[in-house]
Amino acid sequence: MQKPNIIFVLADDMGYGDISCLNESAAWKSPNFDRMGAEGMKFTDAHATSAVCTPSRYGILTGRYNWRSEKKSGVLNGLSPALIENGRKTFASMLGENGYRTACIGKWHLGMDWEKDAEGEVNYAAPIKNAPTSRGGFEYFYGISASLDMPPYVYIENDRATKIPNLHYEGVTSAEQAFARPGAMAEGFEHIQVLPVLTAKTLEKIEEYKDEPFFIYMPLNAPHTPTSPTEDFIGKSGTNAYGDFCLMCDDVIGQIMNKLDELGLSDNTMLVYTSDNGCSPHANYPELAQFGHNPSYIFRGHKADIYEGGHRVPLLVKWPVSIKSGSVCGKTVCLSDFFATVADILGITLPENAAEDSFSLLPLMRGEDQFARESTIHQSIDGSLSIRKGRYKLEMCPGSGGWSYPRPKRDDTNGMPSLQLYDLEADIAEQVNLHEKHPEIVAELKRELFDSVKRGRTTAGAPQKNDGAEIWETVEWFLEFEKDS
Repeated sequence: MQKPNIIFVLADDMGYGDISCLNESAAWKSPNFDRMGAEGMKFTDAHATSAVCTPSRYGILTGRYNWRSEKKSGVLNGLSPALIENGRKTFASMLGENGYRTACIGKWHLGMDWEKDAEGEVNYAAPIKNAPTSRGGFEYFYGISASLDMPPYVYIENDRATKIPNLHYEGVTSAEQAFARPGAMAEGFEHIQVLPVLTAKTLEKIEEYKDEPFFIYMPLNAPHTPTSPTEDFIGKSGTNAYGDFCLMCDDVIGQIMNKLDELGLSDNTMLVYTSDNGCSPHANYPELAQFGHNPSYIFRGHKADIYEGGHRVPLLVKWPVSIKSGSVCGKTVCLSDFFATVADILGITLPENAAEDSFSLLPLMRGEDQFARESTIHQSIDGSLSIRKGRYKLEMCPGSGGWSYPRPKRDDTNGMPSLQLYDLEADIAEQVNLHEKHPEIVAELKRELFDSVKRGRTTAGAPQKNDGAEIWETVEWFLEFEKDS
């Protein structure tokens, strides 16, 4: 098989319900996403490894559950050190070793090591250590260090800031959807122009790499805050600024598909569109509900939550030479699975200490029923875990573990059961906790979760070591198995 080009576009905080081919009740039509769905495969049960962005990006690029890293909860900021471990094989480094040109264009949010003095002041003129071109394994990087609401507000090319951030941005807090934190900013940097700049750079790279197999990872800054559609998209959704920004993301995909068509690359390019987690409450759910729109579709919760709305994400894959048009896959899959998928396509044997939680999607893409993944582990922003196996999902916390009710440390969860078991076939909205009714299922899933943590992997192979503190060794569900192991 000819090596396929791979373009992996990752939205920032887009909900499953924001794509009209996945949600017939969407308040807007997304024609380019719908074209992807019609010409490729729609995955209806796809999940990020986490309900927030730093950890879910780690899962995609390493093929490993994010909670195996040193980062056990929360996210990084714009000046955080590199999270991906030194020497760890990434999606990009694997492809670079196998003849691919590789580029990351967009929001990184996996940390990089800025030079700082004894007082913590950043030397923006110095090279950045452990940037995406080193620790991430990419040949080329252009983008921003973290979310577009996190300073420093400056473009980075490879391992250097393109300008010195010598201005102070005051931040935006007056309008919820336009939220952005104050901090250092480079002259000429405009939040509203970031998505167009990243899109133009991606189209340039497709043109540059057209004669060689290439991998372009394009993590968007949208529709994450600051919700800032350009003037030609304002009002286009007929809802609010969030809806308009979603349609701007739809237009990005349209431009990429048109470029591939123009260059004759469409047939053997695997084009992936997905999101790093569910939609943020900054989208203004109550306002969108007035237009009959729910970014979380029929799922409970939103970004940050252990509930389905936190980590079930839209996933569209278009690859004409291998995927039949109009295909639909209902298997439970994870974004960490793309690492093993591409290795499978290329016939690459991965080492024992790589892609420990990645299962090839290639059989599913070919329309076959077999899939090696038996269970999937999710994580909320506070570090709570859940495990999904078949129709049942066991959540190891009394509330959302995130930002929706019942919220840890905000709402009273003391009187609630410490575990939640849901039958997603009968109760997709996660309303009826069955943990008392099915203690045998609870025990089975707890054991599998324990084994998955202890083995350092969920794929076949030699046990591996998790990084950082083994935080589970302080929680009751883990200890009840630990004492017997």
